[in-house]
Amino acid sequence: MPDVVVIGSGVVGAACAYYAARAGLTVTVVDRGPVAGGTTGAGEGNILVSDKGPGAELDLATLSARLWRDLAAEVAGGAERPFGDLVEYEPKGGLVVAETPGILNALTGLADRQRVHGVTAVAVPPEDLRAYEPHLAGGLAGGVHYPQDAQVQPMLAAAHLIRLSGARTRTGAEVTGLLRGAGGRVTGVRTARGDIPAGAVVNAAGTWAGEIAAFAGLTLPVLPRRGFILVTEPVPPLIRHKVYTAAYVAGVASDDAGLETSAVVEGTKAGTVLIGASRERVGFDRTVSLPVLARLAAQATALFPRLADVRVIRTYCGFRPYCPDHLPVIGADRRTPGLFHACGHEGAGIGLAPATGRLIAAAIGGAEPPVDPAPFLPGRFAA
Repeated sequence: MPDVVVIGSGVVGAACAYYAARAGLTVTVVDRGPVAGGTTGAGEGNILVSDKGPGAELDLATLSARLWRDLAAEVAGGAERPFGDLVEYEPKGGLVVAETPGILNALTGLADRQRVHGVTAVAVPPEDLRAYEPHLAGGLAGGVHYPQDAQVQPMLAAAHLIRLSGARTRTGAEVTGLLRGAGGRVTGVRTARGDIPAGAVVNAAGTWAGEIAAFAGLTLPVLPRRGFILVTEPVPPLIRHKVYTAAYVAGVASDDAGLETSAVVEGTKAGTVLIGASRERVGFDRTVSLPVLARLAAQATALFPRLADVRVIRTYCGFRPYCPDHLPVIGADRRTPGLFHACGHEGAGIGLAPATGRLIAAAIGGAEPPVDPAPFLPGRFAA
């Protein structure tokens, strides 16, 4: 019997498995699909501090950025190359640009507040923007450079974290219920392929985490927020950083259920360019929206005119696990002993995964948490 069953093999579940194993626990990861087959597989791989205002999530993000750097440098599990090479870790930094002086004032004000929380943020006047990005459009009011921002290939990251954890992986095994013991304690999971008893269960089911909580009679308000990505043909190096407009920060914090888009553009090691970002609450509707794709393409070419001559070779969409208060749900559920949650990260799950794994491992093992867990605890939804 494993000490821990992790429901979900996305990057958050993988990080929970990895850090639980490092704490000396035996782990089984269970997923109804393949490894990283949900939101993680539809992500860009963002590791960001730049898009978060001062507060609990920014503290979690700065910790996580350090943990990603530490992981990237490790050579473990019989690998011949550092973990960072295996998962295409790129400490490329982010460049946030403002179209108008008013937006720039708001952006630099945010940067001032972020610096107090350990964020490195360098103001970039308009005449210096092309020193960072030679192909950037003219006429911008300025920007801020965030050297702590980075990127990984999210599916590789999830797969290698699980491999390094040594966890047993049960894919194609949908969780259909929770095993309960004395006093209602969760003692494992029921799956379509049989029961898996365990000392603790971690709900890392992403957008579907509310369904897992419901098996325990709990309400967890994790909702899907759809987003589309465009992928271009491979091109010679064109974009050096993750580049986005200041509107992206507002979109992350917005409660609007309607469509919101903002230009987010970055290259990959494979030479393709990823273009986002859109957000809308439409349930689990995967219908391709040509107007949304056209808007994303137009915003990207306005930021990088050279992209107008580059072909899009595919598009995809995913569902960010959105919580109404814009904070993830991490920690023990005091309403149901034995059940822990690691979900609700919206679009920040890849970046926040290592810190989330550390918090979960500490909560299960009774160790000192790396940051204050109180803002993320599921008890805030008890009412």
